Amino acid sequence: MSLRLRLSLTLGAAFALIWALAAAWMLSDLRNQMMFSLDQRLVASARMVAGLLEQLPTLPSKGEGTHFSAEQLNIPGGMACQVSSLRGEILARSHNNPEQALEAEKMGFHDQMIDGAPWRSFTLARGDVRITTADRQIEREALNMSILLAASVPVGVALLGCLCLLWLGIGQGLAPLNRLREALMRRNADSLEPLQLRAFPSELKPLLETQNQLFHRIGKTIERERRLTGDAAHELRSPLTAIKTHLQVARMTDGSARDQSLARAEEGADRLHRTLEQLLLLARVEGSLSFDDGSQCSAEQVARLAIQDATGGERLRIKLHVPDDLPPSPLHMPAVLAIAALRNLLDNALRHTPEDCAVEVTLETIGNRVRFVVRDHGPGIAPEDLQYLTQRFWRNGQSTGCGLGLAIVQAIVQRCDCALHFVSRPDGLRVELTLPLQHL
Repeated sequence: MSLRLRLSLTLGAAFALIWALAAAWMLSDLRNQMMFSLDQRLVASARMVAGLLEQLPTLPSKGEGTHFSAEQLNIPGGMACQVSSLRGEILARSHNNPEQALEAEKMGFHDQMIDGAPWRSFTLARGDVRITTADRQIEREALNMSILLAASVPVGVALLGCLCLLWLGIGQGLAPLNRLREALMRRNADSLEPLQLRAFPSELKPLLETQNQLFHRIGKTIERERRLTGDAAHELRSPLTAIKTHLQVARMTDGSARDQSLARAEEGADRLHRTLEQLLLLARVEGSLSFDDGSQCSAEQVARLAIQDATGGERLRIKLHVPDDLPPSPLHMPAVLAIAALRNLLDNALRHTPEDCAVEVTLETIGNRVRFVVRDHGPGIAPEDLQYLTQRFWRNGQSTGCGLGLAIVQAIVQRCDCALHFVSRPDGLRVELTLPLQHL
């Protein structure tokens, strides 16, 4: 079912119900007012006849069979009038009277059956006579029906008109959605430019903005994949070429030259393996994959696990400083990402630190965050090169890595609302990684 039809049926049913209730109320009130008016006509006719009788000659005491015409008594058409004494003798009646006498014992309004037909009568006592006026209920109902039909036709026509206008109005109101659909249908499959629609309703602007944000995210994802593919093709070409070259040399030589070529080929394979692992991790971090496995680690646990992964069995090359007041709260981020970020910082520091020096890792608490300070004893980085540290595959002349470690750290920082800061000094590089803690 279309949205237009659904809205039309829902609103149309509500309109019809409201109009039906209003029409029923109006028609019921109209019927009561009409019946009241007809009753007042009986009262007015009885009083008018009483005034005329005061002007006519005295009626005989026994007036059975005495008749006055409706014109003489000024009785409206369709009504009957009867004048009787207090003893019940009929002194006069109009020719419209039925053969059966009207009951005049009860004063005021009275419903009675005369000649098998229902009548509505009103009896008025004036002196020693009673004046009774009456009209047929069937004529009342016929008049009521004609008035109700006359009042119902405009209501029905107005309701149909409102439903038609409702259908047209809903169609006009949904026209911006049709424009949006047509704009999307006209776009090419690879078009990711934001939609520009003029005179768009404010209620639908969030939908348009969300659609444009989706295009933006898709564009960034595609661009990231293209860049990753290009970077991978560029970076993997060199180690693959080196491995192939060393294997060819090993095939053509013997002895120590062959062993040396195989060793270099193995080193190239290891470098290729590390580069592939880093590329896969970077793709996962920048993508929408979830790293939340349910495990939680404190800052100290993350530091010790990262040191273990970075050094293997050479833990003496890294010194860990943990303050006594470090809170035991777990980190407010996936533990695997925190460990990976700190491990990459440690790998980078170990690579630029001489063998006889140790990398220092210090933990600090800042409000509801914990800061990991990684300090190496390398030559440092030129101030103008600090801005390039987190770029993919960027390396200075002294680096032997693949150029992805700090790029992965930057991606983790952006994903998990962390902070990364570099301070270069003559005695080494100082890296500050700030991670959020969970509220206890």
